[in-house]
This record gives sequence, C-alpha cells and structure tokens, in this order.
Amino acid sequence: MEIIGYIILTITVVIAMEGVTWLTHKFIMHGLGWYLHEDHHQPGYPHVFEKNDAFFIVFAIPSILLFYFGTRGEINWMFFVGLGILIYGMCYFLVHDILIHRRFKWFDNTNNWYFRGLRKAHKMHHKHLGKEEGECFGMLFVPMKYFREARLSTVKK
Repeated sequence: MEIIGYIILTITVVIAMEGVTWLTHKFIMHGLGWYLHEDHHQPGYPHVFEKNDAFFIVFAIPSILLFYFGTRGEINWMFFVGLGILIYGMCYFLVHDILIHRRFKWFDNTNNWYFRGLRKAHKMHHKHLGKEEGECFGMLFVPMKYFREARLSTVKK
C-alpha cells in the first residue's frame, strides 16, 4: 500500500509543478528574473543556449537535493517529490523546448490538437517581446480556447 501512496505523491507533484511553473514564469521570469528570461523572448536567438536555460538549473537543484535526502537510509517521501519534479522537468523540456520552440527537430510533423493548442498559446505568450502584458504563462494547461481552435483547424485539414 505504501507504494500506491508514493505513486500518488509523485503524480500530485507533477501536476502541482504546473502551478509552480506558472507562478515562477509570471512573477519571477517576467519580474526580477527578466535579465535571464529576456533572451528567450527575442525572435531568432542565434545561440544554442539561452540565459533562460539557467532556470533548468534552478529547478534541478531542489530535485537533486530531494533525491539525495530521499535515499539516505531508506527511500522516503522526499525521493518521490524529487521524482515528480524530475518528471515535470522532462515534460517541460519535451513540450517547451522540442515541441514548441523546436530547438531540436524531433516532432516537426505532429498534427495533434493538444500539441497545436499548446503551440498557439505559447505563440500568444511570445507575441509580447517585453516583460509586461504577458499571457499564457502555463505550459501543459492553457486556456481552452487554444485547444478548441487547434481542434477545429485539425479537423478541417
């Protein structure tokens, strides 16, 4: 029964990380952390890495520490919180960097309505080049209107 609790904890952390990401994106990346995030909003950024990539490290540190302290002695709840953060980080990388921004050309031909909705919402976020007037700060959960638009455009094709 303990393993079911750990699975539920991990899934809960993965889902909660969307809220943490939204808050961090809106109030830190578009606030005090704009210096690191600004290059991410510049079209045609010419380098492989952005200053914005530092936020991967910021989110990896708690996960690494939770793995460390969650395996001292025997595996405990901290390990599974760290695992939830890691899984969300992997989803973020796959969706944000590969699917949306196409930093790697792995999923260029996808026509899935969900992924198209995420792309549209993120495109709306990036239409603002400055830190003010942003919208769609989430990554996996965005307003339904973008999914409806994507579903309609997918059905028409």
